[in-house]
Order: sequence, then structure tokens, then C-alpha cells
Amino acid sequence: MAKCEICGKDVSFGIKVSHSHRCSNRTWKPNIRRVKALVNGTPKRVYACTRCLRSGKVTRAV
Repeated sequence: MAKCEICGKDVSFGIKVSHSHRCSNRTWKPNIRRVKALVNGTPKRVYACTRCLRSGKVTRAV
């Protein structure tokens, strides 16, 4: 679910390092919103990241 349908931005993985330098796995999730957008001229609910919404890649349906 944590994937943008427009640009394909997905969950990324890395390593969390504490102050005492103990390492454990962590994830970064994209900021995903479920919005009503125009897809091929018809309104449809899609999952889009906020970067795509802000840049204008998604045309919102009213």
C-alpha cells in the first residue's frame, strides 16, 4: 500500500544507529495520500505521494 501509483516511490530500507552506535533495521515510508484524481478523463481513487500532488503530476477531480 505504501507505494505511489504515479512515480512508483516505495518503501526504502536502511539502518538505524543509536547514540551508543547499536544498529538495527528501519524503514522509510513515502508520504502517501488516497486522492480522487482524473485518470484518462474519468475520476478514480489513486494512491499518490505528496511530491506528485505538489508538483502537479496529478490532476485532482472535484
